[in-house]
Amino acid sequence: MGLRIGEKALGEKYGCRDSLEDKISLFFGEEDEERLDRNSEGDWADDEAVNNELRDPIERKEFWDSQEALLLEIMERCNSMGSKLREEIGRVVERARETLACCCSKPNSGGCALCLRRRVVDLLCLKGFSTSLRTSKWKHTPKFPGGSHEYIEVVANTAGRKKHIPFLIELEFRTEFEMAKACDEYRKLIAQLPKTFIGKPDYLHAVLRVVCDAAKRSMKEKKIHMGPWRKRSFMQMKWSGYNDRKQLPDTKQDLLPWNKLSLSGVTAAMVVAT
Repeated sequence: MGLRIGEKALGEKYGCRDSLEDKISLFFGEEDEERLDRNSEGDWADDEAVNNELRDPIERKEFWDSQEALLLEIMERCNSMGSKLREEIGRVVERARETLACCCSKPNSGGCALCLRRRVVDLLCLKGFSTSLRTSKWKHTPKFPGGSHEYIEVVANTAGRKKHIPFLIELEFRTEFEMAKACDEYRKLIAQLPKTFIGKPDYLHAVLRVVCDAAKRSMKEKKIHMGPWRKRSFMQMKWSGYNDRKQLPDTKQDLLPWNKLSLSGVTAAMVVAT
């Protein structure tokens, strides 16, 4: 059963992109990521111009301050979009964490991410949300290692069911961007991210652009090679399912106790990124 919400409850009209993406594009410039990657593949220690720029305390402060300000603006807009819906989903996620019991063949006493995702989906379905587990898969290429990533999607309906609005749930969102050898400014920036992301795909995409750019800068300052799995184009593939515009069917489910509600009735979607 899809959850109905009014346009005003969403914080803005879904059809209106506002100026967020334009603002981010203007901030970064419309530079091609592959060209930037080619520029970043050299030896930073031998690039005098880059080293001078990185050592400039004024330029460095301006960069990190601007990154933080932009990230905070994105998160503020994200949090205002469907705030009541996000709060309800957030409560379900917390309940799932508190009551999680690992059901794997080799149970983890503290629970595991796989079981937690399924627990969250079960509880959301029990609440009447149109929920699905989504898996993005991508093949190995000369640029990126192959892999897959699973996350949760909730589809809300506006009044009259005229529009289907997806909300993505990434339970360990902040962890996705943590780096052991990052600079202090990057660690401070990552601390601004929520532990669990609940929001529209557009905002997730905007966050990726800011944080991945900051990760690249941090690697430059530390003179450490940036692995391909840290690049924005790779990170985007993890949540590539949002590019699939297939509308999830509305299904009515009996309100069964948690221990009797299985995932057999839950829509499972798989999207292959090429």
